[in-house]
Formats: sequence, structure tokens, C-alpha cells
Amino acid sequence: MSAATVFLALVCIGVTGWYASSDVAQASRKAESVLMFDDFVGPAGTAPDPRYWGHAVGGGGWGNDEAQVYTDDPVNSRLDGEGNLVIEARPDGSGYTSARLVTLDRFAFQYGRAEARIKLPSGQGLHPAFWLMGTDVNRVGWPQSGEIDVIETINDASFYHSALHGPSADGTPWEVKAEGSENMSEDFHDYWVKRSPDRVTFGIDDAVTGEFSRADLAPGQEWVFDKPFSLLLNVAVGGRWPGDVGADTTFPATMLVDWVRVTDE
Repeated sequence: MSAATVFLALVCIGVTGWYASSDVAQASRKAESVLMFDDFVGPAGTAPDPRYWGHAVGGGGWGNDEAQVYTDDPVNSRLDGEGNLVIEARPDGSGYTSARLVTLDRFAFQYGRAEARIKLPSGQGLHPAFWLMGTDVNRVGWPQSGEIDVIETINDASFYHSALHGPSADGTPWEVKAEGSENMSEDFHDYWVKRSPDRVTFGIDDAVTGEFSRADLAPGQEWVFDKPFSLLLNVAVGGRWPGDVGADTTFPATMLVDWVRVTDE
């Protein structure tokens, strides 16, 4: 990000809290209306539900000098026959292939809670993510579209990263983020974001990890998060943030997604 990057208040919480039961939270979610749910049940090797998921394909660095080419080949994304979506980055000659699944033009939501249960990969040069993008991205571009990073990790996945990206009046991008140290690749976790008017809240399992509002923005920064956003899941390889792939990075590098759910909470 540019020097205009601004950091707002964030809440970090230790992993101990993530495993604490939350009967109140579970009870409060019973009355929700489910807007979208995919548990990735289906025969091994098949594509995920086309009502929700398409593929963004191609290379070119994706704005971050990334090394992978995204494909719609089952070798890079498929159901495993055990209730998981598999997204795999693999070596391919002198480069890498991977998958970037998107709900653009299939599903989007404005307010509510988007959540995914994911086991993340780790290794030098890896950059897995579950994130949201404004559905107007092809018309207005980034950062005017807005970006909501529910979870990103890089390399050894030793910390979690959630963020908002938006535009300033002069066209420069801004970022606010919530981060904390913890190994995120050892097990499945529920990664979620709750969107309400003028506010975005991030969490992992039963813990809130960050909360940002329109009122927190600096002068000139624009709030672009009260509109429809679509969902994305991907594993990137290399690029400006994680750096080059390490000699000891194991491939295929696999992200497992148990389920994705969006409710009107």
C-alpha cells in the first residue's frame, strides 16, 4: 500500500478465546435467514456448485506481481468427496497454477455475516485468502470498488490479517487492518465478517478480531462498503507481499474449505 495507509483501532485476541464455547452467540444466530450456504458435498473431482461459484482465470500478476496462473482445471479446484472444496497451487513448468473462485454475477450481499470454515496452507511464497470485492469492480475499478479481506496469511501462516481497502478523494488507496500472531495452518477455523450500515466487524471462531466504522476514517478517505459485495477464495503464489517461493515449500499447496455461509445477521 502507499504511504497514505492509515491504521485504525483494532482488537487482537489470543487463540485461547477462539476455542471457548459461545452458547449465547450460537443461540442468537438461530433466527438468521440464510442467504447462501455451500457445504461442498458432492463426488470427488467435481466442480463446486455453479449457482454460486465461477473462476477468475489467467496470469499477469493480478496487481501484486504474483507468479501463478489461475485456471478452472479440476487439478486446481474441486470437491474432495468428503465435504470439502480443495484449492491447490501446483508447479507447472517454470511457473505455477492455482485457482481463484468467485461469486461475482452469481451471488452478492450488502449487509449480513459471511463466514467460511477453512484450513489454510503454509509455505514460503504462499498467500491464501478469503475476501470480498464490490460487485462494481469492473465498472469503477479498484480501490473504488472496495475490498474486504476476511482472512489472509502469507508464508508460514504465523499470523492472521484482515483488512479494508478503499479510495481517498484524491484517488489514492487507503487500508485499515487487524492482525495477530498465531499459527493459522494447523487446523480449521471459522473466519467471518459482519457487515452493517457504516460498520465492518471481523472475527475468527467466537472472537472479534477487529472493528472499523465510517466515523473512524481520516479526512478525504471514502467509505465504500454499504453496497453489494461478492465472495472470493484463492491461493496465490509469490508476489510483493510473501516474496518468492522457498526451496522447502511443499506442493501441492492445499486450502481446504469445509463450508461457506452468508446470513442476514
